[in-house]
Amino acid sequence: MTSKTVVHVLRHGEVHNPEKILYGRLPGYHLSELGVQMAKAAAQAVAERDITHVVASPLERAQQTAEPIAAQFGLPIAVDDRLIESANWFEGKRVSVGDGSLRDPRNWWVMRDPVTPSWGEAYTLIAKRMYAALEAARVEAEGHEALCVSHQLPIWTLRNHVERKRLWHDPRKRQCGLASLTSFHFEGAKIVGVMYSEPAAHLIAMSPTARTAKGA
Repeated sequence: MTSKTVVHVLRHGEVHNPEKILYGRLPGYHLSELGVQMAKAAAQAVAERDITHVVASPLERAQQTAEPIAAQFGLPIAVDDRLIESANWFEGKRVSVGDGSLRDPRNWWVMRDPVTPSWGEAYTLIAKRMYAALEAARVEAEGHEALCVSHQLPIWTLRNHVERKRLWHDPRKRQCGLASLTSFHFEGAKIVGVMYSEPAAHLIAMSPTARTAKGA
């Protein structure tokens, strides 16, 4: 009989980022108070699931988001470096729509290729490492469910890869809100469905900054 396994990939909650920079892989960026509430909302959303394995990106915000989920199931938080945020040339800089950075000639060479992209880790490499992390989580929880905590761009790239869609995209059109769940359903080693939910949608609506959180 073919085993059925679900791997939920959770984006972390809102981050405290008063400088409004693209923090990427920089250390020291933790969840805001609202982000902590988002993590708890995600935990409540999966409370009745059959989760036997919890794993997270090594970055602080992902570890914090995993904590209430691991605690309610009495599980340790494993670390998988493949779930980490994507590398980005703009890390540590203020970059957002309307701030003029895209019109600055000093940045044009960096942004010359949106398909690879030229300003950061190649989408193909992100897809490869994220799929490997997904498969590893499936094996760990075979016949049950696993939960992985990662970041917006890696999660969206993974979903596009699994759904055989092009990897380059408009960042404004990602379906991957803060503390959202992208759930991959397996029969054996084959993915048979992908589902998306936003257990913290009510909290995102409370925060004007949550919709545009950078480096997430």
